[in-house]
Amino acid sequence: MNEADQSNMEILRFTTAGSVDDGKSTLIGRLLYDSKSIFEDQLLAVEKSSETKGLDHVDLSLLTDGLKAEREQGITIDVAYRYFATPKRKFIIADTPGHIQYTRNMVTGASTANLALILIDARKGILEQTCRHAFIASLLKIPHIIICVNKMDLVDYDQKVYDDIVAEFRKFAAKLEVNDVHFVPISALKGDNVVDKSENMDWYGGSTLLYMLETIHIGSDQNHVDCRFPVQYVVRPHSDEYHDYRGYAGRIAGGVFKKGDDVLVLPSGFTSKIKSIDTFDGELENAFAPMSVTITLEDDIDISRGDMIVRPNNQPNVSQDIEVMLCWLNPKGPVPRAKYYVQHTSNEARAIIKDILYKVDINTLHRNEEDKDIKMNDITRVKLRTTNPLFFDSYRRNRNTGSIILVDESTNETVAAGMII
Repeated sequence: MNEADQSNMEILRFTTAGSVDDGKSTLIGRLLYDSKSIFEDQLLAVEKSSETKGLDHVDLSLLTDGLKAEREQGITIDVAYRYFATPKRKFIIADTPGHIQYTRNMVTGASTANLALILIDARKGILEQTCRHAFIASLLKIPHIIICVNKMDLVDYDQKVYDDIVAEFRKFAAKLEVNDVHFVPISALKGDNVVDKSENMDWYGGSTLLYMLETIHIGSDQNHVDCRFPVQYVVRPHSDEYHDYRGYAGRIAGGVFKKGDDVLVLPSGFTSKIKSIDTFDGELENAFAPMSVTITLEDDIDISRGDMIVRPNNQPNVSQDIEVMLCWLNPKGPVPRAKYYVQHTSNEARAIIKDILYKVDINTLHRNEEDKDIKMNDITRVKLRTTNPLFFDSYRRNRNTGSIILVDESTNETVAAGMII
């Protein structure tokens, strides 16, 4: 495959989640190993370590164990990213820890994912953590979920065990807003149904995990209806060749922009037409989310970072009062009337938490309106008031323009990630 083909390949971002010791590291190792995405020296080192441990098989979980050492030293933020590719697609895996106290890490790893891979140990069935991870995946509006029922080799590849887990999960998922769920029985240790079809489970007629990852349709995961272009940077080259050039650079957060389109700039409300859409590789006739481009307009309008270019007949909400589902990331809970920075697309505003409406019990999905004491990893619904208006859509409609982060003004720490309702 030449480099041009590879650079045009679709990227699938997926996050792995599950309880402790249900085989996430082994599964990632197996995907990397069976898709031939690891270097010879890595493999030799793993084979040697497995031998030293006295194992009769290659312990593929060791391929990701280097990351655990990093975590212990506090280098990574408990979310480790792995990259691999097959001839059909490129993949970015966000490997997140399974412990309850790391809910916030799953939120970090899952916020940009197209797909969540949730592992269930066939011997243990659906646990509290399974429900927690499925709820967070639905809260973050991850479009696709694959449930991997792992360790099928330890239950003698029994179809009934698998069918019971599928039925139980479907019942739980009915309470969530999850549209696209797939199930696959696997043994990450032995390689059944991961990259190659299992001979031990001839009763399973579905695809292997890698085939699902390669073929799941992600083209329509982005919102291509509502045109949203948050301006990150104003390009003024000041060179003789481009003396009058004035472009607005950023990443398209929604919709399709075409040359000649009528556009409106927020917050000023001025209108113009798109003169050109420029990229490093040349000019384009049209561009769509999530492409990074520079847009030039027919008219000279005063535009700066944080402004948003939209269509006149399709505008986002504009308000200083917003309701948000927050995942609290900081050991210290919110203090009444404390001041925060809100970062939203390329825009920044100061804000206070006006009201805490309720906390969500992640295990039962019930709303708790009595307990307003927010601790780390809690999911809570709050009202925010910002100093200047934000231009937003609901998170359900657009994950790019519907998400915010809160930063503590006094410490500069990121304290919460939020989904606008």
